[in-house]
Amino acid sequence: MSQIIHAFYTDDDLVLQAVKEANTANYQVREVFCPFPVHGLDKAMGYKPTRLAITSFLYGMTGLAFAIWMTNYMMIEDWPQNIGGKPSFTFFENMPSFVVVMFELTVFFAAHFMVITYYLRSRIWPFKKAENPDPRTTDDHFLMEVKVGNNDVEELSKFLANTGAVEIKLINE
Repeated sequence: MSQIIHAFYTDDDLVLQAVKEANTANYQVREVFCPFPVHGLDKAMGYKPTRLAITSFLYGMTGLAFAIWMTNYMMIEDWPQNIGGKPSFTFFENMPSFVVVMFELTVFFAAHFMVITYYLRSRIWPFKKAENPDPRTTDDHFLMEVKVGNNDVEELSKFLANTGAVEIKLINE
């Protein structure tokens, strides 16, 4: 049976500094639960930079390719129409008219597929039970989970109290 310590903080700067100090002291910080994003916490936790921007670009390019194919097929090949005196002989002659559709489908594909990718990557799907260990972390408290491992519980608790923790709990998993 493993043990973890929940250390509660009331300030985002305190929890950020506590994570840095815990890493310096070679304590294993498992997770930090926050009511809002804390700038720099991902770097302090040692997370790698996300590659979601690359996927967003690829989804946008897919949307652009689909928009080009769709407008070409609909307006040039399948049902060419003379709208406003513009001939419908080639795609490139009419491309300025299709720019709005191409832009909107690029944004549509990027946005919608990014949401799906984010949910799948974060393992957030409908009807999933929340993994929040304490409801106060959705309101005004920050919680840092530290794995006890081979460390002395009293020493670790004293260390966390010195970093500004307002409450410390020992949890048996």
